[in-house]
Amino acid sequence: MFLNEKFDIASLDVIFNRMLETIMSSKNDIFIISEQSQRNFEEMQKELAAIRDEIAIVIDEADYLEKTTQHAKQRLVVVSKAFNTFTEEQVREAYETANNFQIKYLLVQEKEKQLRERRDDLERRMKILYDTIKRADQIVNQVNVVVNYLTSDLKDVGQALEQAKIKQDFGIKILSAQEEERKRLSREIHDGPAQMMANVLMRSDLIERIYRDKGMDAAIKEIAHLKLNVREALSEVRRIIYDLRPMALDDLGILPTLKKYLSTIMEYNEGVHIHFQNLNQEKRLDSNYEVAIFRLIQECTTNAIKHGQSTEIFVKLEWLKRSVNISVKDNGAGFDKELVKEQSFGIVGMKERIDILNGKMNIRSEIGKGTLVTFKIPFSDDEI
Repeated sequence: MFLNEKFDIASLDVIFNRMLETIMSSKNDIFIISEQSQRNFEEMQKELAAIRDEIAIVIDEADYLEKTTQHAKQRLVVVSKAFNTFTEEQVREAYETANNFQIKYLLVQEKEKQLRERRDDLERRMKILYDTIKRADQIVNQVNVVVNYLTSDLKDVGQALEQAKIKQDFGIKILSAQEEERKRLSREIHDGPAQMMANVLMRSDLIERIYRDKGMDAAIKEIAHLKLNVREALSEVRRIIYDLRPMALDDLGILPTLKKYLSTIMEYNEGVHIHFQNLNQEKRLDSNYEVAIFRLIQECTTNAIKHGQSTEIFVKLEWLKRSVNISVKDNGAGFDKELVKEQSFGIVGMKERIDILNGKMNIRSEIGKGTLVTFKIPFSDDEI
C-alpha cells in the first residue's frame, strides 16, 4: 500500500507535531543541563576564590614556620655542641622545640599541597563545565534554526520557491539573518547584563564579610562599587532595548528619538560630548527609512566611542526636498581604510542598509585625526 493511500493530511500533521514536541523537549533538556552547569560553574568560582585566599594564608604560615624551624634547629645545634654548659632540661627543651616546629612545618606543607591539588582539580572541572555550557548553547541555537524553519508557513514558502530560485536564497538569508540576530542578542545579554548581574550577586555576598573583617568604611566603598556595576548593567539593558527597536520612533519620529538616544549615550559614557544639529524642517518618512536613519547614526556613534575612543562627536541631519543628508564626525583614533577589512566596525551592515535605500555612503578616516562618515538617502513622495 502506498503512503498517500495510508496516511491523510491530518495524520501527517500529527506526526509533524509530535516531531516538533520531541525537538522542543530535547531543547528544554539541553537548556536545563546548560543552566545547571552554569550554576555549578558559579559555585566552583566561589570555591576557587576561597581556596586561593586560603593558599595565600597557608603560604605565609609556611614561610613563618620555615624561618622559626631554622632558628630552633640552630638553637639545638648550639646546645648540642656545648652540652656540658646546659642542663639536661634545657637540652630536652631545645630538642622538643625544634621537633615540634618541624612537625608543624611539615603539616602546613602537606596542607598547602592538598589545597593546590584541590585548586588544580577545580580549574580542570571548570574548564570541562565551560566547554559543556558553550556546546549546549551552540546546540540550542542550532535547534532554534530547525524549529524556526519547521514552524514557518511551509506552503507559502513552497509557492515562493516555485516562482524563482532567487526567492529561495532570499528566504534562507532571512532565516539565517533572524537566527544570527537571536544569537547576537543572546551573546550580548550573556556577556553583558547577565555577567554583570552575576558579578553583582557575588560582590553582594562579600559585603557582609568585608564589614565584619575590615569595618564600615570598607563595606561602604564596596557598596559604591556595587552601585556602579548595577548602573553599568542597566545601561547595557537599555542599549540592548535600543538595538531591538527604539520604542519612541513610531510615535515621536526620528528627531526626538535621536535626541533621547544621544543624551542617553552621553549619560552612560562619562567624558563623551555629542553635538546634534538638525537643518531644515524634519519630514516624517516611512518607518523603514526612519529606522535605517536611526541605525546608521547609532552604528557610527557606537563605533566612535567603542573603537575610536572618541570624546567629542558631531551628528548632523540635513533635510532636502527629495533626500536627507547625514554626517557623523568624531575626534577619535581614526583608522587606515586600506588596512581595515570591509567587515570591520559594522561597515558591511551600513552598506547593506544604504544599498537597500538606493543611497550613498562615504567614509573618511585617518589615524590620529578621527573619522567622518556621510550618507545621502533619497526618498519620494510615497515615502513621506
